[in-house]
Amino acid sequence: MALALPAQQKPPAPPAAPPAVQEQEPPEEDPDLKPKEYSFNPLEAARNITAGNFYFKKANYRAASRRYLEATKWDPNSTEALLKLGESYEKLRDTASARETYEKLLAIAADPKEVEAVKKRIANLPQGRAKK
Repeated sequence: MALALPAQQKPPAPPAAPPAVQEQEPPEEDPDLKPKEYSFNPLEAARNITAGNFYFKKANYRAASRRYLEATKWDPNSTEALLKLGESYEKLRDTASARETYEKLLAIAADPKEVEAVKKRIANLPQGRAKK
């Protein structure tokens, strides 16, 4: 009769690690986290321009530029949003972005007076280093 005493038993081997399985992330269920899809919506653009004007008057140029940029996504041909976006970039001393925005504005502007004013703004932009 061979009975094993508890002190003589070997400890059980640790369980083997499960094989590495790459888990796929489930589809996003929260609609707030999905990327926005923009379509032509002049009312939404006007709402963002109004909010941008509020921030611009408060000298919060970064928030204003975000709102104006959002407005240009809702209405890409909004000359008001592009002009205000360029102005806010100028206030932030981001001359490269301001120049690019003004050039987009020149491509769609129809009013000759507005075109001349934008050309003057581009000419007055410093040529030095641009903020990145």
